[in-house]
Amino acid sequence: MTTPYGPKSAEIVELRGRVRVLQAAVSDKDITDVLIWLKKNVVATEALLRETKAGLAVGKLRTHASKSVADLAKDLVKKWKAEVDRAKAKTPGAASTGSNGGTTAPSTTTSTTGSGSETPQPRPTIDTSVRGPSSIHSPLTPGLSTTTTTANGVARSSKTDGIPTDVLHDSVRDKCLQMLYDAVCIDSSVSPAQLHKVSMAIEKSVYTMNGSDTSAAYRAKIRSLYLNLKEKTNPRLRQAVVNGDITPERLCTMTSKEMASDERKEEDKKLSEANFHKALGSEELAAETDAFQCGRCKQRKTRYYQQQTRSADEPMTTFVTCVVTISQRFTFV
Repeated sequence: MTTPYGPKSAEIVELRGRVRVLQAAVSDKDITDVLIWLKKNVVATEALLRETKAGLAVGKLRTHASKSVADLAKDLVKKWKAEVDRAKAKTPGAASTGSNGGTTAPSTTTSTTGSGSETPQPRPTIDTSVRGPSSIHSPLTPGLSTTTTTANGVARSSKTDGIPTDVLHDSVRDKCLQMLYDAVCIDSSVSPAQLHKVSMAIEKSVYTMNGSDTSAAYRAKIRSLYLNLKEKTNPRLRQAVVNGDITPERLCTMTSKEMASDERKEEDKKLSEANFHKALGSEELAAETDAFQCGRCKQRKTRYYQQQTRSADEPMTTFVTCVVTISQRFTFV
């Protein structure tokens, strides 16, 4: 029977155990079994998801290589979000749900005096007296929140999530902060408050690394991080940054090659090898031989040459080209 979990209930221990099992699972079957159990037995609350980190664990699986696992994870996140939204709607004074799928604080609140009149209360603000992520008191509600798009299908951004644009009181830094937020929020279901905190930490690290100056080097680094983080074929980088697996300090020292997706690294490797073949092929005279068999056409019509590509005490590398297919090249030591 499905039973709502309170943040202090004994069952939370079991849920934490299931989350650990989910994170350690390797096979698709083990992952699926845990997801099915979570779907049947857990009624989500914001406090529960925040305390057990179940939302983060399941959210990562939406980009799993197995389509069945990814679809099940998406369904579970959707179910939990609906349950969190319903719980908030029943709570007096809860923040209303905006059209972007996130939670937004009302612009003003009212309190009733003894005479029955209502006195408007000021809207929560962000304290930026100390410019750092730890000093932010965001009006946005933290926790597993929102969807990856707004209600009308528009992708999330700093504008749709209602992120303030003058937090740092510096037009250049505020614009760079907005760019970073727009990059990390892509395909994310993490709350605007958490994404804003991560963006602030990254911007501060870049700013500090460049001598607390919005120089050309500062802007170039922000632009490089923005382009790599927003790359849709590289969701692992975004997830690692948002989840804290890659710290802002580490991210700011990574090169573009280190941040590249696995697919891009493989493409670059193939291109480098092809260029290397061409460069060596134009200088070396290849001899024909039948000692090697082409893996594509299975014939033994090949040309080869040898080159010392490593240290002197290592054997030479043999470069072989198929005479029949021409484009088929392979190497061995």
